[in-house]
Amino acid sequence: MKPTFSILITTKNRKDDLAFTLVKIQHLLIREAVECIICDDGSTDDTVLFLQSNYPEIQLIQNKKSEGLIYSRNRLMSLTKAEFAISIDDDLHFVTENPLAIIQKAFDANPQIGLLSFRIFWDLEAPESTDCNEVSYRMKSFAGGANVWRMAAWREVPNYPAWFMFYGEEDFASYHLFKSKWEIHYLPEVLVNHRVNIKARKKDTDYSLRLQRSLRSGWYLYFLFYPIPVIPRKLFYTLWIQLKTKVLKGDLKALKAVLLAMLDVLLAIPKIIKNSNRLSMKQYKEYQKLEETKLYWKPEDK
Repeated sequence: MKPTFSILITTKNRKDDLAFTLVKIQHLLIREAVECIICDDGSTDDTVLFLQSNYPEIQLIQNKKSEGLIYSRNRLMSLTKAEFAISIDDDLHFVTENPLAIIQKAFDANPQIGLLSFRIFWDLEAPESTDCNEVSYRMKSFAGGANVWRMAAWREVPNYPAWFMFYGEEDFASYHLFKSKWEIHYLPEVLVNHRVNIKARKKDTDYSLRLQRSLRSGWYLYFLFYPIPVIPRKLFYTLWIQLKTKVLKGDLKALKAVLLAMLDVLLAIPKIIKNSNRLSMKQYKEYQKLEETKLYWKPEDK
């Protein structure tokens, strides 16, 4: 029987996080209409053994060496046979008890929706209150690890850009969806808990690398999709913000990230030229009118 939903997870060296997530979504995995595929991106812990021993029903694929999050997500999307593909991070789980029925209803209600992005609570613990008065609406982009694709839409746009490595694939896809007349909607009825301490991330050893990749992906996107007259102003603004808020306050890690991101853009010029799919000025203005992407939710937002 062809599944209606695929739950797709990429993981690397986070067995405990993944184990917690799988326990939380077990009630979904046992449904006939659901398949689950996990891509292990070259883990060096015992993630693979854990999955093989405890979840033989899950389809497991492996990258012999780490290829990156975006490459792995492309592999997963290419394997699903379902009508809808749900991507979640290995440290994220559903708080909403029956998200599948809500997702199905939302897609059925609007055939132009190509992708739905969930309401995300970022914290190590689940929120005390899950009440929310928000309603669904169309927006520019989506959360990479908390979304569901209509696979008919996925097949009409290019794969995620694996050369981005990390960050930016969501906006890359969003521009292509926009040009193909597909819509992205925020779905607040489906609440997920991303078990991450945002404030502590700046102290992580990979802070500079994350910032570098975030900056360069934003700059890649400018050159790939923005009308040429818009690019200089956008570049200058983002560079000035980094200098003003980080570098000039003594954040040397941020300075390193900015310089390396600039170098990355120069090295990526051949790929940018090959993959460019620029919006017209009219399309750009229409896209800018869409609501900003909703990535963070707090109970007091209601």
